[in-house]
Amino acid sequence: MKKIRILFVIAVLTTFFTSCKNESDNYIDPRGTDYAGSESCIQCHQAQSESAFHTSHFKATAPATKENILGHFKDGKNIFVYDKDTKLVMEERNDTMYQVLYKNNKEVKAYPFEVLFGTKHAQTSAYWKNHYSYELPISYYKSINSWATSPGYSATTTNFERKVEKECYGCHSSNIASRYITTSSDSITFMTMEVEDFVNKKTLIYGIDCERCHGPAKKHVQTHLKFPDLKIAQNIVAFKNLKRQQKIDACALCHSGNDKYKMKSRFEFKPGDNLSDYFRAVPGSNDSIHYDVHGNQLGLLSQSKCFKKSETMDCMTCHNPHENASQNLKTYSKICMSCHQGVTHNEATLKTISKAMLANNCVECHMPKQDSKAIRFQQSNKAAMSSYSLRTHKIAIYPANKN
Repeated sequence: MKKIRILFVIAVLTTFFTSCKNESDNYIDPRGTDYAGSESCIQCHQAQSESAFHTSHFKATAPATKENILGHFKDGKNIFVYDKDTKLVMEERNDTMYQVLYKNNKEVKAYPFEVLFGTKHAQTSAYWKNHYSYELPISYYKSINSWATSPGYSATTTNFERKVEKECYGCHSSNIASRYITTSSDSITFMTMEVEDFVNKKTLIYGIDCERCHGPAKKHVQTHLKFPDLKIAQNIVAFKNLKRQQKIDACALCHSGNDKYKMKSRFEFKPGDNLSDYFRAVPGSNDSIHYDVHGNQLGLLSQSKCFKKSETMDCMTCHNPHENASQNLKTYSKICMSCHQGVTHNEATLKTISKAMLANNCVECHMPKQDSKAIRFQQSNKAAMSSYSLRTHKIAIYPANKN
């Protein structure tokens, strides 16, 4: 008994002294103990962090707080009418926002906003039920400043049972875990399988955070806090040290379409990995006709002569991943003109567009906005389908703007 009491005291003291370590050392990230969490980046990278935390990437998913939800919740702008007897009303109840279904003016069911997807052009929401998340049928679109059907949803029939697949979280979040089950084909052989549609919301890390793009940072943080005078980054992936294809692959993980065969989870990808180890093309599916302006930016960019002829051009030639895309098109024109100096336009173009406009707005003509075939929506009481327009990443001379 004396030995047992001594062992017990040792165990208690060990637990006590372990808990007295630096708080950052005790942080447990849902992805594992190699991760430090994006908050740890702020102490040394304040400017980049403050900028990145406001980007569409970082807000690709977000908790459904009143501050994060876009759209109207009063003044009659919060109602979507399906038919004369059925409507969906966006309502606030005790600091929680709901999509409330009414039949003949009687409430049928209220579904809470719990997870938000997107913030730049539109925002779709989901609610949790039994370890699954389900998409809400009405989304908010900035282009019309109004509620309309979520992509692929009917404007005449309500549906609250569409599951949000794990692949959606793969590009809109930094982590979410599935469950694993063990099966056996006989009494000897066992196999562990991942059930991807079942997800644990406690493991969700909202948005695309620092470590999704730079890899696990726990050792990096510990090293530089211990040796603050180190000038060269240790134990972290610096994109300037990656090869061109590695940089492209890091972006292509989520910006090269969904028509490939998956071999590994997107969440396993680390910067510097080869995307071909995670996804393989399916014969017949890699048709450029099907490249959509939503989600396949690389597929479109790869068709551009600028990209094909360059040995250095990558996504970050034009985009700073720590900032949102600039709304000033002149910014991109300067990048274009760094290679296309002395370019001339034909007389027909010069008659319709001034030289100043041509010098400051390459993008409007050579990367015009196009309608997405993947995302379309309908407004309340309107039969017509509306288009979701995004700027194409195929740099080209388009017929209407031929110069």
